[in-house]
Amino acid sequence: MPITSGPETKKSAALPTIAIVGRPNVGKSSLFNAIVGRRVSIVHEMPGVTRDRVVAPLARGVRRFQLIDTGGLGMLPGESRKVDVWDSRIADQVKVAVEDADVLIFVANVQDGVVNLDEEVARKLRESGKPVLLAANKCDNPALADQAVEFMRLGFAEVYPVSCLHRNGVNALVESAIELLPETERPREDGGVDGLDSENIARKLNIAVVGRPNVGKSSLVNALLGEERVMVSDVAGTTRDAIDVDFELRFRGAMHPATLVDTAGLRKTAKVDTVVEYFSVMRAKSAIERADLILFVVEASPDGVTAQDRRIAGLIQQSGKGCVLVANKFDVYKETYKVKQMESEVRYSLPGMNYAPLVFVSARDRWNLDGLLDRIAGVMEQLELKIPTGVLNRVIMDAFEGHTPPVVGAAPLKLFYASMIGMTPPRILLFVNNPKYCADNYLAFLRNVVRNAFDLSGLPIEIELRERPKKVLSIRSEPGMPRKRGSRKPAAAPEKKSGKPAAGKSAPRKGASKKRGRK
Repeated sequence: MPITSGPETKKSAALPTIAIVGRPNVGKSSLFNAIVGRRVSIVHEMPGVTRDRVVAPLARGVRRFQLIDTGGLGMLPGESRKVDVWDSRIADQVKVAVEDADVLIFVANVQDGVVNLDEEVARKLRESGKPVLLAANKCDNPALADQAVEFMRLGFAEVYPVSCLHRNGVNALVESAIELLPETERPREDGGVDGLDSENIARKLNIAVVGRPNVGKSSLVNALLGEERVMVSDVAGTTRDAIDVDFELRFRGAMHPATLVDTAGLRKTAKVDTVVEYFSVMRAKSAIERADLILFVVEASPDGVTAQDRRIAGLIQQSGKGCVLVANKFDVYKETYKVKQMESEVRYSLPGMNYAPLVFVSARDRWNLDGLLDRIAGVMEQLELKIPTGVLNRVIMDAFEGHTPPVVGAAPLKLFYASMIGMTPPRILLFVNNPKYCADNYLAFLRNVVRNAFDLSGLPIEIELRERPKKVLSIRSEPGMPRKRGSRKPAAAPEKKSGKPAAGKSAPRKGASKKRGRK
């Protein structure tokens, strides 16, 4: 069933947009990272590293906007020789970015001077009718900054000398771009901005799409968004950066803001053979760490999942994040295999992911995407669940009495108290007589009891065993605490006898007491 910008998902309200464009290898990603203040886009001397549009929401004072990094435009009109296979697709991505942007930052390399591609990019940007700021990048010394005047012949009103290496001229460029943004936000009396509540932005759900290469992660992202937002091809490693896309998901009858993060495929460490791929893997692992929910994409194949899938499953389990297991490409085997057959195979191959709900989809045919969105909404609801301590103790005590734990150590396991110490993921603290007396299979049994009792599907449950202190001091026995009304004042402690006699009294003679005793 196709998903469009309808009742289930839709693109979030667009912020004013500034797009960075230019030919390859002029420092667009370096400028993007310098403005954002952290390394978001992958930067490398090899041209054509950036392929998809990388978006980052920013704020300068009360003004909020989003900054877009684009791939390099590497083709002249009618050129067919020495054209990379990605050039035409990158050009399509840049075209969309230019159409959606309110202000364009045109980046050129002052060390190369004005080249033919710069003139061609300048012509296309003038045809767009959007405000354009020309940034002459790599002005790393005063002599190079003086050479920036050469770019005045491209026909723009002003040239901004910029050095991303030394952060020179970046703030002036950004301030000029912000002044050209449309006035779509009105400051409130409390210092906020209409339509952009900072609390709602902070509560935005991050959903990371992870998996090994070529399992259809980007296709799934495009299917959920209802548009060709990220590049898709049969070539493994098409996606390099972690692409954040804002959208809205229906949750509890209302549209909830969320961010969908498309990541690069995670290959075995020994097979990572380029610096760019190494940085891509780092971005994917970082996306897992900052995600609230993970869509773990595997291939719905009768052969089961691979060893690399199991390694990725281990990373997800270590992160402690909520997870939905997505078996993509089910359209290939839908005619010959039933869902139950494929589900048993996937569950057998990934025993550590039994807590994650499994959904079979086809991103190409957009089949069963509604079922996937329902599962995502269900896990979102569990993320906000708070379990009362009394109810938790009652559930665990009932399980403890109904199923006696096996004797592992020198004495049977005794359970005294349970407490909830965290919810993302759910963390439970059990006070027992000795943690060594608890068998591993009984600990797994308790996890399943808690999951079934509170319907914590999609969330890993962590149970910590702690030995109860032998002696617990009462609050009233601690010094400095107020006494209860009606309690007796504690008697004064007797004075410790000193070896010195009191004033006016002579010390007894040595041996006098012994003589009186003998009499």
